[in-house]
Amino acid sequence: MSTETSRSLVGRLYEEVLNKRSLEVIDQIAVEDYIENDPMPGQGEGRSGLRDRVSMLVTALDPSFTVEDVIAEGDRVVVRWRNRGTHVEPFLGLPASGKPFDIAGIDIYRVEGGRLAEHWHVVDQLALLMQLGFIPAPETASP
Repeated sequence: MSTETSRSLVGRLYEEVLNKRSLEVIDQIAVEDYIENDPMPGQGEGRSGLRDRVSMLVTALDPSFTVEDVIAEGDRVVVRWRNRGTHVEPFLGLPASGKPFDIAGIDIYRVEGGRLAEHWHVVDQLALLMQLGFIPAPETASP
């Protein structure tokens, strides 16, 4: 599989699945035994677990992802993104705050046989919790 095809595959996850909420596309782009290396509480395994994860994110956070960089080499695709949304429903045990957020993250995907097979990520969870009001923001230093 070419790196351009892998890039396009990952792009479908962000645009069609996460931004347009077309969860049925997951069946087209992910293998049945999809591996999530950092599952969220309550997330199942495999492709159905990916569907669980996306459903939790889009229901609770009403996100809009902007892909800022994509790097593809071999069977790996790395995505640097921004996620802007509003916390509209309970999420991971936190009651809906109604507050907007703007966070950054990096995802790494392994592609196998033309489908997403594995995922790792780093997300600025501290910034998310501060923006939603669950952790106090540090006081600014005075000059």
